[in-house]
This record gives sequence, C-alpha cells and structure tokens, in this order.
Amino acid sequence: MRPKRLDPKSGCAVELTLSIIGGVWKPLLLFHLLTGKKRFMELTRLIPSATQRMLTLQLRELETDGLVTRHVYAEVPPRVEYEATPLARTLAPVMLSLREWGERYRADQQHLPPMEAHCDATTPAAKKKASSKKTQRESRTPMAN
Repeated sequence: MRPKRLDPKSGCAVELTLSIIGGVWKPLLLFHLLTGKKRFMELTRLIPSATQRMLTLQLRELETDGLVTRHVYAEVPPRVEYEATPLARTLAPVMLSLREWGERYRADQQHLPPMEAHCDATTPAAKKKASSKKTQRESRTPMAN
C-alpha cells in the first residue's frame, strides 16, 4: 500500500481528503457501497475495467481509513461483504457534487453528451423516485410527428 499523507505538507485539509479518497477506483467503490452492502464479485462486475488485485488494494486502504467495513462469513465457500461506514456516508454530498461537476464539465467544456450513470450513489428508493419523475416528464412531453 502507498503511504498516506495524513499530515498534509500544504496545511490544507483538501490535500488530506484527496489522500484518503483519491485513487483510480476509490470514488467508484465508495459510490457503489453507499447504495448498500456489496460482495467482492458484485464490485468487480460493477467496475469491470479494474483488476481484482487493484480493487482489493483500494478496498483495503478504504478499510484502513475507516470508510469501509469488511464482513467475513464463516461459510464454505467464504462470503465477504463490504459496506460503507457512517463516516463514509458523510462523504455522499461531496461525491455527488464531484459527479455533478464532472457532468457539467463534460457538457460545457468538452461538448460531449451525458455519460451513462456508472457511479450512482442514490439509494434504491431514490432511484425509483427519480425514475417515476422521469416517466412523468416524458408523459407530459408532446411527441413529435
């Protein structure tokens, strides 16, 4: 594991925050775990471009930093589940803001269409509510002939 800079040289808490949640896959892991417990193979399916080794390393770092809890069940075959801690849940507004900023940057600066949501941190109830709002909007929109 890489050494963390828990005492930022700059004296800025932003450096500390990025040291903890920064990484190629940590933000996505956090997004997926904010929706509920996930088994390791679920996470590998949700983030297919990451290697299992890298996901394991990043999950261990998140666990060490107190953002993820790892539950091992004494079964054959062994079952391991990961869950966001209450501390990690306090990051949800920050993560959602980062996602929104990225979406705006993509649209305004790169002039690209919106991406499919691969990092959705909303709860299943919120997803259902958003889906019903979308359906209501679409039903109000007149269809072009």
